[in-house]
Amino acid sequence: MDPKRAVEAALFSSAEGLRIQEISERTGIPEEEIRTAVMDLRREYDDRDSAIVISKAGNRFRMMLRSEYTDFTGKFAKAEMSGGMMRTLSTIAYNQPVLQSELFRTRGPRTYDDVHRLVELGFVSAKKSGQTFELTTTPKFSEYFGIGSTRKSDIRAWIEEQSRNSPGQQDG
Repeated sequence: MDPKRAVEAALFSSAEGLRIQEISERTGIPEEEIRTAVMDLRREYDDRDSAIVISKAGNRFRMMLRSEYTDFTGKFAKAEMSGGMMRTLSTIAYNQPVLQSELFRTRGPRTYDDVHRLVELGFVSAKKSGQTFELTTTPKFSEYFGIGSTRKSDIRAWIEEQSRNSPGQQDG
């Protein structure tokens, strides 16, 4: 078995980011070979300017689309989140930690349904704070969007970059 192709298959088939150790345990390939294969794959996808990239968030790797090609996914795949829910998520991410009561004042009544679903999906964590909840993003948020960091300042910078590169959309 070719370690590089085994890693590629693992990254392609996993909905979550994978650690080197996880891939090694599941394939029986030594960690050093997995690490080399991941780096080779990242270079290959970059060298051929593929729409696909192997991103790293923390110590996890994930195969995903480059941000400039994500507009095409809506034409072929059902969105996991509505545009409105994405705006709620980005508001939480940008302002975290944020109280749900403050979010309600800016986003309106849809906040409660959005937050419930975002917690369910694992993108947001809600910690009781008095009569409301303090909301922050989870590592899954950074991993899913290929941010490469869970630091609040890096997430904020990433959101600002995305807003400069994306056309405005209607609330959904």
